[in-house]
Amino acid sequence: MQEIKKYVESNRQRFLDELFELLRFPSVSADPKYKADVLKTADFVAQKLTDAGVDKVEICDTDGYPIVYGEKIIDPSLPTVLIYGHYDVQPADPLELWKTPPFEPTVRDGKIYARGACDDKGQFYMHIKAFELMMQTNTLACNVKFMIEGEEEVGSANLGIFVNANVERLKADVVLISDTSMISMENPSIETGLRGLAYMEVEVVGPNRDLHSGVYGGAVANPITILCQMIASLHDENNHITIPEFYDKVVELTEEEKKALNAAPFDLEEYKSDLEIASEWGEKGYSTLERTGTRPTLEVNGIWGGYIGEGAKTVLPSKANAKISMRLVPNQSSEEIAVIFTKHFERIAPAYVKVKVTSHHGGEPVVTPTDSIAYRAAEQAIVESFGKSPIPTRGGGSIPIVALFESALGIKSVLFGFGLDSDALHSPNEKYDIYNYYKGIETLPLFHKYFAELSRV
Repeated sequence: MQEIKKYVESNRQRFLDELFELLRFPSVSADPKYKADVLKTADFVAQKLTDAGVDKVEICDTDGYPIVYGEKIIDPSLPTVLIYGHYDVQPADPLELWKTPPFEPTVRDGKIYARGACDDKGQFYMHIKAFELMMQTNTLACNVKFMIEGEEEVGSANLGIFVNANVERLKADVVLISDTSMISMENPSIETGLRGLAYMEVEVVGPNRDLHSGVYGGAVANPITILCQMIASLHDENNHITIPEFYDKVVELTEEEKKALNAAPFDLEEYKSDLEIASEWGEKGYSTLERTGTRPTLEVNGIWGGYIGEGAKTVLPSKANAKISMRLVPNQSSEEIAVIFTKHFERIAPAYVKVKVTSHHGGEPVVTPTDSIAYRAAEQAIVESFGKSPIPTRGGGSIPIVALFESALGIKSVLFGFGLDSDALHSPNEKYDIYNYYKGIETLPLFHKYFAELSRV
């Protein structure tokens, strides 16, 4: 551990400068105007992998953005770790809410503020620097493969095609992913499950054009009003989702599982204070930790229609739209839920409007084992690095690739994230603690060390 700390300490500024360089690329995969920047980011990642000592680095074209692949096989008899991450980021909008420019990383109070700082540039770049450290200190204990994609924030549409076409090339013993969070640096944790996702867009259409709200108001249905009524009906008074069959395959936690989940450190008052809310909200009968980690949800991610410019324009709009995401739990299928949602939304539409439902992308929920060699290796790495055992937790987010790796490659993942839930992922003023960045670089080599050792037993 001392050798690791010494190397990190002697390279602190360079590690930070390189991350800042990566963060300056506006690699927004959702917006075509950033295409050139996304491609430049892939080039940068490939170069840094090469600089770190990775062999066979390749920028692999897809029908969308490329996947950066590389490997270092030191001994075929040793275990192989496949490292996954993504170099694309969410759009930075709304820009006016950022205290400093989203693609000009800024340090305040020991935290890096930039789009992608935590999700996922800061986290995947830890692995490149940890690999460099192991190469420079001659401590690399496993074979390593890197697969860094550029479409995670838009559903990884081409990743499955790449994985299925490269099963032999991607052969490994475990997938190591840092795209998740810990409870805190004082209470290190490892996520042992992720929710799935079904992402939909709905459109409600009324008259064939925008109408004068004085001439037609009260006689023609307003699509915005109808859309809001339809969305409101998707939850009942207990905040339970009202879509028929939605919960059919959801398995309730046992009392023992609930007790273990709720034993994780959690301060509800601190939670509300951080978010500046008066009270929490959610499905009746469940704790906050249960709601965010083990229960399915339905959220409106965006809604629009009519006139939203400066001043007034009295129109009755022709149509209204919304984007809706559903987080799914084990046994729920994103494809099945998309079909169930579509049928229900079409069924509840009143006769005076037309509706269109589009399924954008989805991913499957997963639960990772806590008795595997890989989990035990991560556990021991945290014990050595943090001085205490990690707490197993369930994550509320979704990483579709995890289920894909299991189905296509037959291997499990370890969700070894160093972010925090308070890092404002997908929001203005996203951040990543500098301490967490360096702590990750220090801890990841220990995973490789213990994974190799435990694999020999």
